[in-house]
Amino acid sequence: MDFNVKRLAADAGTFLSRAVQFTEEKLGQAEKTELDAHLENLLVRAENTKQWTERIMKQTEVLLQPNPNVRLEEFVYEKLEKKAPTRMNNHDLLGQSMIESGGEFGPGTAYGNALIKCGETEKQIGGAERELIQSAAINFLTPFRNFLEGDFKTILKERKLLQVKRLDLDAAKTRLKKARMTDARAAAEQELRMTQSEFDRQAEITRLLLEGVSSTHAHHLRCLNDFVEAQTTYYAQCYQYMVDLQKQLGSFPSSFSNNNQSSVSGGASVSVPTIAVSASLPSVSAGRSSSTASGGFNELRSSNGSRKARVLYDYDAASSSELSLLADEVITVSSVAGMDSDWLMGERGNQKGKVPITYLELLN
Repeated sequence: MDFNVKRLAADAGTFLSRAVQFTEEKLGQAEKTELDAHLENLLVRAENTKQWTERIMKQTEVLLQPNPNVRLEEFVYEKLEKKAPTRMNNHDLLGQSMIESGGEFGPGTAYGNALIKCGETEKQIGGAERELIQSAAINFLTPFRNFLEGDFKTILKERKLLQVKRLDLDAAKTRLKKARMTDARAAAEQELRMTQSEFDRQAEITRLLLEGVSSTHAHHLRCLNDFVEAQTTYYAQCYQYMVDLQKQLGSFPSSFSNNNQSSVSGGASVSVPTIAVSASLPSVSAGRSSSTASGGFNELRSSNGSRKARVLYDYDAASSSELSLLADEVITVSSVAGMDSDWLMGERGNQKGKVPITYLELLN
């Protein structure tokens, strides 16, 4: 019991001594032991590393998940050590809407089919985005977070302990200056030697931890390379998905007016400036000279018979007398007396109607 009381009294005395030393330093009434320049630089570098790591993490999280409410929800699930529910991202939602609307307009129409193809591509991009987020979380954000919650907290703890040891050392120096009696000076000198030794030991521990920040930088550099690689893969996938989609859409005809004349001038090319892919869209008026000169179609007209033809592009019928077409399907075509040379009569089962020859390839 007496030992515990003495221990508490000693601790209280030590705390009071530190408080007095700290207050006098702030008031300029006591000297303060300065850390060596190398240690000070290491402390500054560690603090800068902490601040920039936090900032990079925050901006990366915003990049990967712009919705602050979703980020908050994911943070709560992480703290509760529970898996956040899987949700559709914006690309998934857009893709789903396009697919549903394409189904409503009809996959047999050019517009409906194009919507479905765009929707499928958007969902592919959504999947690639999830892969990017997962890779960035594991290989980039997690190591950064581990530094803040692990290594840097240890540095803070040891830095705080170094500050305590410094206060003890300077308090011992102050007591030695004030000591007048021989016994008091001897005790003060012994205390100074002890506090100096403890301070030097703690300074060395803190220095070793701070020098370890160089290893942290090297590790974070590898993580940064992984993040760049993940982004490169993501953007390359997105680029390829859109190039493939553009090629598919390039085979679709443009919109037609009531007199069946294409609204796109003959031979025009549709291209996206940032993607080196172009696709010529067919035009009824532009194809007159070349298609009329085709021996196969001339032979068909002269024979008054019928042949099988493969549809090259989707086509939306502009009137009840025309037949809508779907790319790659095979129909029967025949020539009708008095019909415009750019058109043939097409048959698909019980359906029958005019079809533009620029959309057809005769089969042997």
